[in-house]
Amino acid sequence: MPGLVSVKTPPDAPPPRITVPEPRPEPPTTPVPRPKPPSPSPSSRSKATPSPTQSRNKKPPPDFTDASLDNPDLGPFLLKLARDTIASGEGPSKALDYAIRASKSFERCAAAEAEPSLDYAMSLHVLAAIYCSLGKFEEAVPALEKAISVPDVTHGADHALAKFSGYMQLGDTCSMLGQVDRSIGCYEEGLKIQIEALGETDPRVGETCRYLAEAHVQAMQFDKAEELCKKTLEIHRAHSEPASLEESADRRLMALICEAKGDYEAALEHLVLASMAMIANGQDNEVAAIDVSIGNIYLSLCRFDEAVFSYQKALTVFKSSKGDNHPSVASVFVRLADLYHRTGKLRESKSYCENALRIYARPVPGTTAEEIAGGLTEISAIYESVDEPEEALKLLQRAMKLLEDKPGQQSTIAGIEARMGVMFYMVGRYEEARSSFESAIAKLRASGERKSAFFGVVLNQMGLACVQLFKIDEAAELFEEARAILEQECGPCHQDTLGVYSNLAATYDAMGRVADAIEILEHVLKLREEQLGIANPDFEDEKNRLAELLKEAGRARNRKAKSLENLIDPNSRRTKKEATKRWPGLGFRI
Repeated sequence: MPGLVSVKTPPDAPPPRITVPEPRPEPPTTPVPRPKPPSPSPSSRSKATPSPTQSRNKKPPPDFTDASLDNPDLGPFLLKLARDTIASGEGPSKALDYAIRASKSFERCAAAEAEPSLDYAMSLHVLAAIYCSLGKFEEAVPALEKAISVPDVTHGADHALAKFSGYMQLGDTCSMLGQVDRSIGCYEEGLKIQIEALGETDPRVGETCRYLAEAHVQAMQFDKAEELCKKTLEIHRAHSEPASLEESADRRLMALICEAKGDYEAALEHLVLASMAMIANGQDNEVAAIDVSIGNIYLSLCRFDEAVFSYQKALTVFKSSKGDNHPSVASVFVRLADLYHRTGKLRESKSYCENALRIYARPVPGTTAEEIAGGLTEISAIYESVDEPEEALKLLQRAMKLLEDKPGQQSTIAGIEARMGVMFYMVGRYEEARSSFESAIAKLRASGERKSAFFGVVLNQMGLACVQLFKIDEAAELFEEARAILEQECGPCHQDTLGVYSNLAATYDAMGRVADAIEILEHVLKLREEQLGIANPDFEDEKNRLAELLKEAGRARNRKAKSLENLIDPNSRRTKKEATKRWPGLGFRI
């Protein structure tokens, strides 16, 4: 899965390559292959290499008429031509033509036999792989959907394997298109087929469970990811030696999940066990990468000295094994910059930021755009927090430019655009803020994230930008959509949901819909009094705003007696100075 840092799917994975399957799927006794995004084809890689004179002496490609496609020998021959074309380095365009005609030939022959043809399914897998190598992921999807419909699992394990491979390849392709939910659905279907064919405890099932867990992490569905990762860990512990590389990879993913859920102690335990396994296997660079993750956990726990020690250990290893200008070194510089910024050592923090930026400005060969963009995004957050929004904006713009042509990065780009919108908003460039939010929202809608809490927050931010541009009607629509999403995803008592309530009430007030504004504010105050407590500083502001609206409407507020235990919010940590910023007059909350 792109975008997830783990042993199985490294962030510096190469772009998708074309690989052509052998004429028939493997028998069920061999390990079921798990397709990876760098290689969309469902079966083994072709190792053929062209001879020095092959391309010079090659004859013009033969011309095949539609009538000849009925020949049952033509499909395998065309598929071989596609393989040879790829191996000779002539480019995928010509191979695509051969693959299209091969699939048509197999389709005709299969229709004549009235039986599901694995050769036809295989040719469609090859066709989809070539489409992916050309960046035509949308064209690959129909081919894979057709390939999935061909095999019949009741015909044996070969058909089950072909269907499994089709679902996994389709999931990878949807992931590259940013369709995360559909991608996960494909992986789940593939896993069901694999479990039926191999059983629930087969090591290959464990690999697929882990793959699916990574997809859930990418979609921020951490509970499902944790369940699958636990299952993977159990399978690998049952079938592998103690402290195996597979178990280490599982524990690193589990640590990532625990960290995301705020269970830092459990995350630290998994990372320490993973580090011990890597040390036992002599994987020094992987040990250093785990040290960085351990440092992140210590930083979250405010154990700063231990975090510095972990980062410095990793830095020493990376410099000695990869060189002073490797992006891994830059990533540790960024973590140290964040640590020193949190501890108030701003001079040291800025120095580490500058060191990282020098490496990113002249990346060593092999550095991926995703690595550089990720580092620039993290540095921009530091500049933002030290009140340098213009510099943060420049870094975000550089990061987005690096990713704009990369497949599978729609959600990442949307996140960057949303942050750029916040930066534009902070410096008063509201039209640019609205444009950035609008672009981010369009990408999130297209990628199937229209029901996430993050999507609701971005809608709220765009609504605030519209208010500044006096586009009140548009702002009201955005706040209403954000309210519906956040109520569903976070609940009515969440701080983000309450903020949207307040903004929507202020918008209704500005539109003259006083009754609607009163209804929302009464609902908010009722939630605070009955469930959250009234010690929160926002309570008085909302109470005063409601009193003014009721006075204008000539009404009084209906109140019921509240018990004493509801009058104090024991969880409130904010003082008046820490209260959320408000726009005077209207009461909009950022």
